[in-house]
Amino acid sequence: MTERFPNVAPATWLARMARGDVFDELGAAITPQQASQPPYPANTRLYYYRDVPDEPHIPFEEVVLYQDEHLLVVDKPHFLPVVPSGGYLRETVLVRLKHKLGLADLVPIHRIDRDTAGLVMFSKQPASRAAYAALFSRHQVRKTYHAIAPWRADVPLPQLRQSRIREAGHFMLQHEVPGPVNAITQINVLEVRGDLARYALKPVTGQRHQLRVHMLALGLPILNDGLYPTLTPEGQMDHAHPLQLLARELVFTDPVNLAERHFVSQRQLMF
Repeated sequence: MTERFPNVAPATWLARMARGDVFDELGAAITPQQASQPPYPANTRLYYYRDVPDEPHIPFEEVVLYQDEHLLVVDKPHFLPVVPSGGYLRETVLVRLKHKLGLADLVPIHRIDRDTAGLVMFSKQPASRAAYAALFSRHQVRKTYHAIAPWRADVPLPQLRQSRIREAGHFMLQHEVPGPVNAITQINVLEVRGDLARYALKPVTGQRHQLRVHMLALGLPILNDGLYPTLTPEGQMDHAHPLQLLARELVFTDPVNLAERHFVSQRQLMF
């Protein structure tokens, strides 16, 4: 463990083991005595879940829409991160599902923002994981998002937004810059209600915050966006006003059995 994580002292690992925080692949706690008695069994997989003090509980639940031997599809709520990061560990889709379903090898094939609700696909088996990941790297998954944003009759729709997106000088923000195109989104309007409309957004590429940046660039910032156009200070989440962006549909050919897959989120956006 100290070879793998050189910045963690041996005494720290022994203390974690004494607390019962280190487990083997069967879920049994590894004690300091077991760890120090040779011979240690080769190829044993160990798990340690780092502690996040004062991790806030997120009062929304993920829903498993589909699973088979290889694939698991989840309908994620707003505010729940997909994977551990920052101040979130237990309150993430990945860790919740690992504990609930006992799936030690579960790994997300792609991700959506914590603020965004909707569909996320997970791989259950290492043997087929690369085949599913290749669907996204080769742009073979047809993704449709829905968003609520201002309605402007002067914005021509449908349109194909093509631009270059880079970091905007703050690690949380992106923006459009001159240069070769690296972000492409198909944008169309589905419904107009007064000053707001529901849009269909189909990303061809997968740049970070691509949909939010493209909508802002058109003068159509997504409703309740805490990043664009104004960065909201960390920790000021308003559960009553989630970002109105939903990963609604995923369509692809399953690389394992060649079945046509079409998943649709059960969640709804709010005008």
